[in-house]
Amino acid sequence: MDLTTERAKGGPRHVAIIMDGNGRWAQARGKPRLFGHHAGAKRVREIVEACPDLGVRYLTIFAFSTENWKRTQTEVAGLMSLFRRYITREARSLFKEGVRVRFIGDRIKLDEKLVRLMDDLELMTSDNDRVHLTIALNYGGRDEVARATKRLAREVKAGRLDPEKVDAESLAKYLDTYVLPDPDLVIRTSGEARISNFLLWQSAYAEYEFIDTLWPDFTAETFARSVASYAGRERRFGAVPG
Repeated sequence: MDLTTERAKGGPRHVAIIMDGNGRWAQARGKPRLFGHHAGAKRVREIVEACPDLGVRYLTIFAFSTENWKRTQTEVAGLMSLFRRYITREARSLFKEGVRVRFIGDRIKLDEKLVRLMDDLELMTSDNDRVHLTIALNYGGRDEVARATKRLAREVKAGRLDPEKVDAESLAKYLDTYVLPDPDLVIRTSGEARISNFLLWQSAYAEYEFIDTLWPDFTAETFARSVASYAGRERRFGAVPG
């Protein structure tokens, strides 16, 4: 297919979501921020289940950024506990529903128990192919590119890669997402219009949609409307239509 200009047909194959607004959702109800994070985690299942009917085969969600460590110790500890519980609780249903789960991001700062759960879930679902769910955990776009560059540099130093042949395509092979297609649509909830260091390389030509809905209120119907709006957009990939 000629990618210089393309009108999206049907829906996007790969949707990435910046799940924002959990804390504000909780505070508006007089609850602690972690209450909102728990509500947001429950919403993930509904969105994953909606993907097949909408033609979305790949879903990538931003769960915890490299910058989120700056939050209070109580909130960070609560989030890590939530991730462990989510994986333990949802593993069997994700497997039965044909969801393949991958995690991207730097695992160095994550506790060993959480990393083991992540590894086990990836292995358990490795043969699934109905929906590919990628969870960005301790992830940052700049950090990812820096880590990829280090891996590439080691290959050059070892003599396995000719530095004169290094280009965008070769660097992309060292990214966390090297086995995934680039996102077609990136959605950010909560009314904030920024990309927050999410999939910087991969989203070079993605369509963006910024919506006011806070993540815990982001329903399957809201998701379907965002997917439908994508179908009417013209993706030019830098070209001018003739």
